[in-house]
Amino acid sequence: MEDLKKRWGITSNYQFVIIFIVFGINGTLSARISRFAMHYFGINNENTHWIFYYLLLVLLVLPLYPFLLMAFGYLFGQSKFFFPFSKKMLKSMGLGFFFKEEKK
Repeated sequence: MEDLKKRWGITSNYQFVIIFIVFGINGTLSARISRFAMHYFGINNENTHWIFYYLLLVLLVLPLYPFLLMAFGYLFGQSKFFFPFSKKMLKSMGLGFFFKEEKK
């Protein structure tokens, strides 16, 4: 646990617990929102093949996840940790255009 705290730049066990709570809330909520959106448009397990259903669910969750992560990180006071983490995640998904490039 100490290695992970050092790697993430965390100073206390309290921060560690808060970060895991944020990850847990965020994962659950992003999946629920995506599933709700799919049901809103009439896409469910009964009328869609399971491969397409879960593929679409994952495609909806992936871009939603980093934005919710930044929001909940801010609400829980851990934005120093979650903003760079989410920024890196969005850039790796090809959605880095949401952030200005810093000129050196």
